[in-house]
Amino acid sequence: MAPVLPLALPLQPRIRLAQGLWLLSWVLSLTGGITLFCSGHLLVQLWHLGTFLAPSCPFIALPQVALAAGAVALGTGLAGAGASRASLDAAQYPPWRRVLGPLLMAGTAGGGGLLVLALGLALALPGSLNSGLEEGLGSAMAHYKDTEVPGHCHAKRLLDELQLRHHCCGRHGYKDWFGIQWVSSRYLDPNDQDVVDRIQSNVEGLYLIDGVPFSCCNPHSPRPCLQNRLSDPHAHPLFNPRQPNLNLWAQGCHGVLLGHLQGLASTLGSILAVTFLLQTLVLLGLRYLQTALEGLGGVIDGEGETQGYLFPGGLRDMLNTAWLQGGVAPRPAPEEAPPEEEPPKEDLPEA
Repeated sequence: MAPVLPLALPLQPRIRLAQGLWLLSWVLSLTGGITLFCSGHLLVQLWHLGTFLAPSCPFIALPQVALAAGAVALGTGLAGAGASRASLDAAQYPPWRRVLGPLLMAGTAGGGGLLVLALGLALALPGSLNSGLEEGLGSAMAHYKDTEVPGHCHAKRLLDELQLRHHCCGRHGYKDWFGIQWVSSRYLDPNDQDVVDRIQSNVEGLYLIDGVPFSCCNPHSPRPCLQNRLSDPHAHPLFNPRQPNLNLWAQGCHGVLLGHLQGLASTLGSILAVTFLLQTLVLLGLRYLQTALEGLGGVIDGEGETQGYLFPGGLRDMLNTAWLQGGVAPRPAPEEAPPEEEPPKEDLPEA
């Protein structure tokens, strides 16, 4: 029974394999730590921006799975560094000899599975951000005026901080504010005829104005902030409504947040790919080193030549038997029935 993918490992290649694994394991630990940092950073960003994401958006699963994958990769790298260093000393290797097999199985099944799942999420989930931000920002803008409504009293503060920090205005632009009532009714004068006319002229009874909150104003503008009557070309001297970027933030918050979060997800996906490659190399190297040392009784400088392998030969035979028993092998053709013998012919008497 020949083992699966055998590799001859004389003394010097065994020592170089152990030394190379020690270095590669520390690199894996480093990338695992970077994965932890990047996934934690993305998780914190999503926590701060959770108000502007739809509750049903599944994007939050990416940093959570990547956080677990990074922790497993960090542990695999540390275990690989310890095992490869101990393999160079016959006195230190016996404790590792007993636990290295379960560690390899856990790293392959758990760490490999988590990394593959995280990579899949990094490729699939960024597309869900578009609809999640669309719904979340629309809901936050609709509740901007509800400063005294339980559950929505912080929407105004959070949205103002978002627009000031990310230099954006509205969902897709400043005109988005024209279509919603963002001034609370408690601050409207019911005796003001202009207020009454605006409310009565709207089908839904909303107070709509061609203005924006103060957080849409660009502080770098040389002129005072213009918030109201932005559609009237004669309301403000030397102000062109077709070029509001001279006074207001030009970009909508949807595009700004989408680019920001997708950039973080892309960086995390690249780090996950590197981590997956390094973890695969470390696990393969540890497996070859483990099986090679088993043939020498756990002594790396033992006499004689040995070989490492991925699986023992019995596994191949077991899989082959299961394949054949599963009905995949061609079945023998049914035996043909022997031809019937013709009855003997009676001799006719001669005439």
